[in-house]
Amino acid sequence: MISSNSPKLLVEQRGNTALVTINNPAANTWDTESLPALRDLIADLNAQSDIYALVLTGAGEKFFSAGADLKLFADGDPETAGAMGRLFGEAFEALADFRGVSIAAVNGFAMGGGLEVALACDIRVVESQAKLALPEARVGLLPCAGGTQRLAQLVGEGWAKRMILCNERINAATAERIGLAEEVVETGTALEHALALASQAAQQSPSAVARCKRLIHSARDKAIGDGLAAERDLFVELFSTQDQREGVNAFLEKREPEWKNA
Repeated sequence: MISSNSPKLLVEQRGNTALVTINNPAANTWDTESLPALRDLIADLNAQSDIYALVLTGAGEKFFSAGADLKLFADGDPETAGAMGRLFGEAFEALADFRGVSIAAVNGFAMGGGLEVALACDIRVVESQAKLALPEARVGLLPCAGGTQRLAQLVGEGWAKRMILCNERINAATAERIGLAEEVVETGTALEHALALASQAAQQSPSAVARCKRLIHSARDKAIGDGLAAERDLFVELFSTQDQREGVNAFLEKREPEWKNA
């Protein structure tokens, strides 16, 4: 029997697959409750020998996940930033290291930390109406949960820079073309396709899959290990700037930010 310790993260077992649903309306944001819940859930799944695959999706029809709850950063507190950075790192790195096959069924907007959690999965199945972005710099922040590292590895430096430095929001077709999505499917069918792929993976030897995945990740992990830690450090460093507070509060107040470059 598998269970989550937070109602913001639902889980059910379907055969040898754990279906995990981000359930924090309205935008399925991540916070100090759901991130530890994901970390702990992955540890539990790793310990259950009959779980071979994991499918992650978002509750509702509009959002896969909109990322962090920006209200947490409105006061510009570096301690809050540091704590959130650690929680994001622990949760998403646990997901990336899940011993089985992990598949993101992206059923809507995947923004910021919402895209980063999909990047931590092995495979991304994206619905045709979905939009994907890493817009953190627009609010004076940076992707602190693997975005700068995993996105560049998947799509190359040029597209990573377009999305992170220029706030380019891409559609599903572009995501597939640049290698961010492994499959684009019709609206409302990402979960069905992801579960089918998980069942396909479950026909493989789970022992062999775990070792294959470890080998595939070996070169990547050596390359990005330091970068993941640096992301969190520089994320906290931004909280010593005026632009961080201005960016977050401008977003919450629904106005354009007035940057000071300070």
